[in-house]
Amino acid sequence: MGIEKATALLEDLIEKAGGCAVVDGGFATQLERHGAAINDPLWSALCLIKDPHLINRVHLEYLEAGAHILVTSSYQATLPGFQSKGLSIEDGELLLKKSVMLAVEARDKFWDIMKRIPQHNYHRALVAASVGSYGAYLADGSEYSGCYGPDVSLDKLKDFHRRRLQVLVEAGPDMLAFETIPNKLETLACVELLEEENIQIPSWICFSSVDGENAPSGESFKECLGVINKSSKVAAVGINCAPPHFVQGLIQKFGELTEKAVIVYPNSGEVWDGIAKRWLPLKCFGDDKFALLATRWRDAGAKLIGGCCRTTPSTIRAISKALKEKSS
Repeated sequence: MGIEKATALLEDLIEKAGGCAVVDGGFATQLERHGAAINDPLWSALCLIKDPHLINRVHLEYLEAGAHILVTSSYQATLPGFQSKGLSIEDGELLLKKSVMLAVEARDKFWDIMKRIPQHNYHRALVAASVGSYGAYLADGSEYSGCYGPDVSLDKLKDFHRRRLQVLVEAGPDMLAFETIPNKLETLACVELLEEENIQIPSWICFSSVDGENAPSGESFKECLGVINKSSKVAAVGINCAPPHFVQGLIQKFGELTEKAVIVYPNSGEVWDGIAKRWLPLKCFGDDKFALLATRWRDAGAKLIGGCCRTTPSTIRAISKALKEKSS
């Protein structure tokens, strides 16, 4: 399948969903609710080794909540990260493929169930393979600052991402999700890799933001999106794991800077303390607030809406219900 046909799958899903598709929510949050211990540099990817059944369970919970797109458990899954646990490169590659397999299995199981329901209006979900930023691998909070240091070059970032990208694509997801990209340099690395590897499935690239105006590095989104706009491989661009109160303005900003679909999946509003490794409950948005905001974000131009850290299936259920009521 060529990139045009693959991108058409995403466009078709958005259209069938009423003009705005629903992405799933916080993964690590839900794993912890089910008893997973993930206070580790691998974070949620640790469950690929220890508790894969919980990963499958969480995927199904988000499908039941109304998600049209599942994001895989590979955000913090990297070959160097797995090697640090004593695993071989081959074992690490198998775990990366497993992250896609678990999501695909959950999606297909749910789809088989829904097909048996007369006159169902459910649309077969897509699977997006998560590609976390270099800062996510470092596990030092630098995906929220973009400060990688002078020794991190464009080539180093491409070398870091290349094999993981190849392995994830080989596993057969519908698309790729580059998440919490913090600066222009890593944006360029992602875009160039998509071209160099001739990736034939669409991608989205999402940034965080700590000020509601710029990328975490302080670089303007105009600079970052200027890189993305040149690539036919990137179907959507947006924001993840930023506080909800930033999102409305950023949707409007992105709408002025790109013709690509805009995707937003903010966190709950709590703030991650990368040094203390804990969430600070500052301005937490509840499900009802998310539901209200989701309709505003859709009206502002977002085509894909979901949740990130500290959101749950109940959040996604509220978003899905609100968007359906608004479109009916």
